[in-house]
Amino acid sequence: MENNVTTTVVEEANSEVSVANRRYLRPKEIAAYLLTSFGQKNLSQYVNAFRQFFAISFLGMSGSTYGVIMFIESIYDAVDDSISGLIIDRTRTRWGRLRPWLVIPTPFWAVAMVMLFTTPSFLVHEWQKVVWTIIAIFVYNLGMSYFGAWTIMLYNITPNNNERDNLIATSKFADLFGVFLPSIASFAVGILPKATDNKIGMQDIYTGFAVIITVIAAFTAFFGFSAMRERVPLASREQMQEVGVLESFKNVFKNRPMFILVLSGFFAGFKSVGVASESFYWMHNSKNIAHGSIAGLFTGIPNYIMVPLAPKLIRKFGAKKVAVASGIFAGFAYAATFFIGLAGMNRASDSRGFLVDWDGHNTVVNLAILTLCLTICGLPNQLLNVAGAVLQGDVYDYSEWKTGMRNEALVQTVQNYFGKAANSITNLLSGVVISAVGYVARKDEFGNIVAESNEKTLLGFWAVFCLLPAIARFLYGVTLLFFNVDGKFKEQMLADLEVRRREKLENLNLNGESEVADAE
Repeated sequence: MENNVTTTVVEEANSEVSVANRRYLRPKEIAAYLLTSFGQKNLSQYVNAFRQFFAISFLGMSGSTYGVIMFIESIYDAVDDSISGLIIDRTRTRWGRLRPWLVIPTPFWAVAMVMLFTTPSFLVHEWQKVVWTIIAIFVYNLGMSYFGAWTIMLYNITPNNNERDNLIATSKFADLFGVFLPSIASFAVGILPKATDNKIGMQDIYTGFAVIITVIAAFTAFFGFSAMRERVPLASREQMQEVGVLESFKNVFKNRPMFILVLSGFFAGFKSVGVASESFYWMHNSKNIAHGSIAGLFTGIPNYIMVPLAPKLIRKFGAKKVAVASGIFAGFAYAATFFIGLAGMNRASDSRGFLVDWDGHNTVVNLAILTLCLTICGLPNQLLNVAGAVLQGDVYDYSEWKTGMRNEALVQTVQNYFGKAANSITNLLSGVVISAVGYVARKDEFGNIVAESNEKTLLGFWAVFCLLPAIARFLYGVTLLFFNVDGKFKEQMLADLEVRRREKLENLNLNGESEVADAE
């Protein structure tokens, strides 16, 4: 009898207002989300690309000192993420839970960017430079920790999962056009000093671009705050008070789909080891590092087709199945590329395979074949990116369904911890595999790198180039087979959530509360 009542309630809710068929997002909101993303990514990319170079080259800090500062930063960042995650999850304002955190961090950015990309004359001693840089980095990280609410906004801007999936695909498509402002800065550094007879110096350019990018990021953040709305109902203040901090962490660690996603991400990280070694392959096996850039011009073309296709495939087969199939396909494709490259390999005649050692083979043909193989390997890349973001949303929805509360920031914090641990392992492996293949750098009298000729080393580069990405993609796909938010279970979970969210809205209206902003 109880099951029949539940089914009737769900059916009535679905017939009364079906979030699966209702459109919530306005064009202005979509534009605001994309622009906010553009501003934030350019800012973070600029800092990541140039802060170390600026501190050592212009501020005069030693590399070892900077390394110690980065170590201190990693410790601080871990503590700060936990605090910011709890605060964001428990924020309740008339503007919503997340929107205020789009604009609050902007003053921190402004202060940090000025400090990171200027060299005040009063910084004379090393310890002064160290203190100045530590404060700048801490202030910057503080702002970025709380601006993490922007990434969560994607999963609160609409309760319609199809609409959310389309927004994910749209944002991934926009990302394909790159983060170009830091690239313009690099171009300007190489041109302006010569063109102006050094009236505009390199340091001036870095400082100027820091100001410009900060202004753009702040403007887009304020636009995002004013244009976007939160539409997923939240737990009330009273309900939040019933769940303590320790209980919140316990709830996160009960989230099975989150740990499956963390594990799959760990395996996916092994691909970065192969990516980190690509320069070695192009330099030594192909004999020209520029071949990698030429191949890259073509291998990314299918992305522009696959991103718009992703939402259709996800709606038809589900994000889990798309991610699993894409991972396994890419794994087999990379493995096949490895064996294709061994064609003609014969130890008796010292033939090393036409893609293992390009000597004696037609360079144009080799490059064309390898580019085609890498293009096929990369076909699922954007499917994986879009499906991965959708699965992340399923993790948040599962957490709400399981605990009755949306705690995305805390979930994100825990995932970041595991992500950083995985990165430390893959960074270590990136150096280990190069040593394992027996490579020792040799230079000519002018200091240029001499191409490697050792058969074992060249074969090792080719194996790392292909097999590590193959293993990474394959294990990623296989791990997601255990992701349980899929099929009938997901449909029932979303139906339950829809009923609960309607009840929350009704309770808020009855109590005269306005903690959920624009839950239309």
